[in-house]
Amino acid sequence: MVRKLDTEEIIRISTDEFKQAKKIPLVMVLDNVRSMHNIGSVFRTSDAYLVEKVVLCGITAQPPHPEIHKSALGAEFSVDWEYYADTNEAVEALKREGYEVWAIELAENSVMLQDFDFDGEGEHRIAVVMGNEVKGVQQSVIDQCKGCIELPQFGTKHSLNVSVTAGIVIWEMFKKLY
Repeated sequence: MVRKLDTEEIIRISTDEFKQAKKIPLVMVLDNVRSMHNIGSVFRTSDAYLVEKVVLCGITAQPPHPEIHKSALGAEFSVDWEYYADTNEAVEALKREGYEVWAIELAENSVMLQDFDFDGEGEHRIAVVMGNEVKGVQQSVIDQCKGCIELPQFGTKHSLNVSVTAGIVIWEMFKKLY
């Protein structure tokens, strides 16, 4: 028999302990994401998998905000974040800091997520750009990226919700970087 754990039995670290914990060298960049549910969900998943930080760009709302908090459940306080008015400026800054920046997008010559691997040996610092719910990642941002990573999809729809996509990407990157 399997017994579900009570909330009190689940071992959680404090926000202060999270801040001190070793993070995976992954940055999630949100390019004009309009849904605060999606933003909060990215924070929550980033907390779960020790993502280094979230970069909010353009029209993407910023914490503190009650609508972000509904899905983040406090992760907006544990996960570091920055804001840039322009996503291109955020990508330029990340590249200067030594991050390899990839867009998550359906594009020519994209790399399928399951085939994605890092170039060379040693430590890798990765930033992935998630796009607007309708328009995706801006072409000017894609132009600055090393390339595009695509999630395989087999049904009639060829898009996933931003927060679902972020969860899949974060998990795959966690497995490679942890």
